[in-house]
Amino acid sequence: MTQEITIPKPISTGMLPVMESFYTIQGEGSFTGHAAYFIRLAGCDVGCVWCDVKESWDREKHPEYKIEDIVNTAASEKGRLAVITGGEPCMYELTALVEGLKSKDFSVNLETSGAWPITGAFDFVCVSPKKFKAPLRESLAVADELKVVIFNASDFEWAIENARWCKPECRLFLQPEFEKSEKMLPLIVEFVKNNPQWNISLQTHKFIGIP
Repeated sequence: MTQEITIPKPISTGMLPVMESFYTIQGEGSFTGHAAYFIRLAGCDVGCVWCDVKESWDREKHPEYKIEDIVNTAASEKGRLAVITGGEPCMYELTALVEGLKSKDFSVNLETSGAWPITGAFDFVCVSPKKFKAPLRESLAVADELKVVIFNASDFEWAIENARWCKPECRLFLQPEFEKSEKMLPLIVEFVKNNPQWNISLQTHKFIGIP
């Protein structure tokens, strides 16, 4: 795996660009089925060709909000699991947002590509590495969950390579790219049967028609 030569420095402004935030059911990975409040930050430099939220890439197209306001809006819902996602949320310094959510009794999860340093004391970190911009080994090392999207057959080797840098207790997931599910799921099933340390993740929220 190619390492970044220069580790990027997260942006810190006291404001964060939010593409959208919503209360729903987590559809992927270890927390599938849990009520969760999603905060989708705008801005991404990874550029996955199959990304289903390309509208999140340009941070200039989305309003910035005070962290206090983001936290208070989240706290108006009953659930106390928050998921910070993107875009690529680790482009930003997230310590204040995580601390604010925890002050309202949230458990705070992160979903990141791992291409930027992780800031903030998260309760659970999901790293979903992308070939378009390789993850930092430092990010893989703290992942509680490694979730690799399978778009084509070569992605299995990509999954194995990234898993090498994760801690032993990290949960390993393979998730078919939604539009390729019919083709890739049989391959994923066989892979998991032969490599039972891996699990299958499906985007169940798309099957049941919720955000």
